[in-house]
Amino acid sequence: MSALLLDTGPLIAFLAADTPHTEWVHEQWDRAEPPMLTCEPVLTEAAFILKREGVDPGVIFTLLERKVIRVALQLEKERADLHALMRRYRDRPMSLADACLVRLAELHPGAKVFTLDSDFRIYRRHGNKAISLLMPEN
Repeated sequence: MSALLLDTGPLIAFLAADTPHTEWVHEQWDRAEPPMLTCEPVLTEAAFILKREGVDPGVIFTLLERKVIRVALQLEKERADLHALMRRYRDRPMSLADACLVRLAELHPGAKVFTLDSDFRIYRRHGNKAISLLMPEN
């Protein structure tokens, strides 16, 4: 399987029980070759949601320590490109986490975005190239 770029939805579904796509996410997670690449905004969103759902967000650090996931984007270094992406998709509106994943897809052209977010069907890398996705059919 190609490298996976991990979005918030699958991370939550993996760590919190009884989400709509938990079973599908666990199947994909089992097939994935670590590390899955992600960004700090995804981890921030996930920590907030996990805490709200009563799950200890410390499990995110465990995944980082075990090298299951890896932060693969420096916001400061990619600031201009992220800002341009967010301006281009301001009508969606694109979150910073989404912009980071689109930028990671530009930096890792063979990778797939592991997501539950249908907006990734609309986003384009390098302006006009579809992003490879790993997401459920519905």
